[in-house]
Amino acid sequence: MKRNEFLKMCGLLGISLPLQSVLSSCSSSNISSNNNPPESVIIIGAGAAGMAAGHLLAQQGIDFKILEATSTYGGRMKHNTSFVDFPIPLGAEWLHVNPSIFSEIINDNSTNIDITTVGYNSSLDFGIDAEDGEQITLSEIGLVIDRKFANSTWLSFFETYVLPSVASKIIYNSPITNIDYSSDAVVVTDTDGQEYNAEKLIVTIPLKILQNGSVNFNPQLPNNKQNAINDATVWSGFKAFIEFSNKFYPTFISYTTTPETAGQKLYYDASYGQNSIQNVLGLFSVGTEAETYINLNSDSERIDFMLNELNAVFNSNIASSSYIQHTFQNWNAEPYADGAYVYDYESFNRVYRLGQSVNNKVYFAGDAYTTGNDWGSVHAAARSAKRAVQEMIS
Repeated sequence: MKRNEFLKMCGLLGISLPLQSVLSSCSSSNISSNNNPPESVIIIGAGAAGMAAGHLLAQQGIDFKILEATSTYGGRMKHNTSFVDFPIPLGAEWLHVNPSIFSEIINDNSTNIDITTVGYNSSLDFGIDAEDGEQITLSEIGLVIDRKFANSTWLSFFETYVLPSVASKIIYNSPITNIDYSSDAVVVTDTDGQEYNAEKLIVTIPLKILQNGSVNFNPQLPNNKQNAINDATVWSGFKAFIEFSNKFYPTFISYTTTPETAGQKLYYDASYGQNSIQNVLGLFSVGTEAETYINLNSDSERIDFMLNELNAVFNSNIASSSYIQHTFQNWNAEPYADGAYVYDYESFNRVYRLGQSVNNKVYFAGDAYTTGNDWGSVHAAARSAKRAVQEMIS
């Protein structure tokens, strides 16, 4: 069973994803060191996995540094707080599992978590099929278990509850070019030639960056690991948010991609659950669907294309006549991301190999580097960080 089939089954049954079995020993009560934990760790990347890993290391009293290629933290949790009167998630948007994941990430039962998420109402909320205009249910779209953040985002959560424990450890504008794990210490070199040394390393670099060969490993990664990196499919990613003067659309507008393995596309009510009177329609697209927009020549062509396809859905000029403003996020053009995430149809075994550590020294964490149960999400990235830390210190 492929990941998308598993997720669809969960949605149809109205259940949330199970915790990965490998994490049964990683609850907040037993992240612990049974042997000699490392004295120092380097983490590459200050996205969800990097910050989550640093947070757990801080709780263990282990010294660490986070080397971030860009000038800010968050990775693909990027958001926009100035477009309208609620934060717009330009990257990761929905919560795909039970809200208890917040406690799991924080790993501290004494912390009071003040994050609100809103689930969809299967009896009131609906979508329409863009091709024939017919009404469709949430289960047909596969969104029964998904929840929206209310006036916050995934990045807001990390900023509030995770960043404080790692902020002083982040070194920005440090793209990594070389990882040498041939001796007792791991030596990491950035584009300025600056070297950093530690006993252990956690790599959270987006898979597309490893695929393009900009990071050299010495010695080379094992063949099964390198083959998994080379062979995995990373979807292109493009998101758009359009403000309209009136709400003429339902909760979702669903499109069918042919073949379905090529990508996904969905318009959705981005204002859903927000304390706002502004009408914002979001566009989520990955794979070939994203490339349709990415390959247009300009932003003006892109917004014209979107308004025209929405007009076609409603057989009127309603989208064009109601348009106010827009903002776009092209993940293929985002520095040190180069794409969205590993596609839903990837093999479990390949994802499992992506997540495996090397020589008990180099560990991998992130939405692509998991146990193969689940991938392509913030919760999967955070859980992979927890697994890597547990493996490192136990």
